[in-house]
Amino acid sequence: MSERDTHRTIPLTDLRNSGLALPRPTRSDVVRGELTDTRGRPLRDLRISVTDRCNFRCNYCMPKEVFDKDYAYLPHGDLLSFEEITRLARQFIAHGVQKIRLTGGEPLLRKNLERLIEQLAALRTLQGQPLDITLTTNGSLLARKAQSLKDAGLRRVTVSLDGLDDAVFRRMNDVDFPVADVLHGIEVARQVGLGQREGKPTGGLKVNMVVKRGSNDHEILRMARHFRGTGIVLRFIEFMDVGATNGWCMDEVVPSAEVVRRIHGEMPLLALEPCAAGETAQRWGYADAHGRHDTAAGEIGVISSVTQAFCSDCNRARLSTEGKLYLCLFAQHGFDLKPLLRGDASDEDIASVIGQIWQGRSDRYSELRSSLPPDAAGGARRVEMSYIGG
Repeated sequence: MSERDTHRTIPLTDLRNSGLALPRPTRSDVVRGELTDTRGRPLRDLRISVTDRCNFRCNYCMPKEVFDKDYAYLPHGDLLSFEEITRLARQFIAHGVQKIRLTGGEPLLRKNLERLIEQLAALRTLQGQPLDITLTTNGSLLARKAQSLKDAGLRRVTVSLDGLDDAVFRRMNDVDFPVADVLHGIEVARQVGLGQREGKPTGGLKVNMVVKRGSNDHEILRMARHFRGTGIVLRFIEFMDVGATNGWCMDEVVPSAEVVRRIHGEMPLLALEPCAAGETAQRWGYADAHGRHDTAAGEIGVISSVTQAFCSDCNRARLSTEGKLYLCLFAQHGFDLKPLLRGDASDEDIASVIGQIWQGRSDRYSELRSSLPPDAAGGARRVEMSYIGG
């Protein structure tokens, strides 16, 4: 274990019981249809946390020093039901959402998650197309759940995997979970067809590696070699200053440019065009002997959330497991939608509230990060990644 891994984590500030005041729509200000925020950004992507629990204790997300046996998770009655989530999803779709990502915590810990996927899979976008439904998981339960997830309507999955060396992986998940079990889950997901994506240039099966200098950055090349040519897109994520419990410091960030240089030195890369507007990952394809993209070798992605802000075209909203709407991964507070669901609000009321919230959005934390003094950045008050997902 590196010296950096032993640094003290910062105590958690619990934001789950706080929330921003909701707009109160009247008949004259009903908001319908596609819309943009104050910076002209549309609403296209909704990330839904279905649980605040996880069976891993990764030090960059849910360190044991905070999330110990005495940590008070949300009671089950506070969580949104699948029917409530689906009702909210309809109102987001009415404003242009086309993609929903289920996350956590570890979403596969939510009992009967397949029921929610079935409900979401029945919805259609404003253009009459099926929703793009995907899920992010640590892979620990994927082998046993892959087939039922596929049968329920899930088509894509992203697996978090921070290294191939078993000792490194066990240290980073901090619950002594073996890497072989996650790799088996990835293979089962591939076998049942969770990686199939018709008409798309990349597969629907992805692997995310959070890179921390001194902890797992020596695994970068090994990971690239392992997934090259498999049809699985490997994405490297800069260690982010999300929340207040992971003891983040800039010294531990490996810039994406450095990741690309390391891989390019052994396996030449060339830049690829984005698959869609607002995509967070920059795509790099493996080059053949003629300097063209070798599609059989595939590609990697880098998510430069610290060194290269992508606020300008961010089209994502995040919904916490008990119904708070967050407009930024680095937000300090969310808008509590649950009282609308459990009160007498109509679907039109809920859609109007969501629309007004998005139209007032101006978040651009990553663009401002370097210019903000530590206190102004709200570090001790930012919402935790384990609470609203990555």
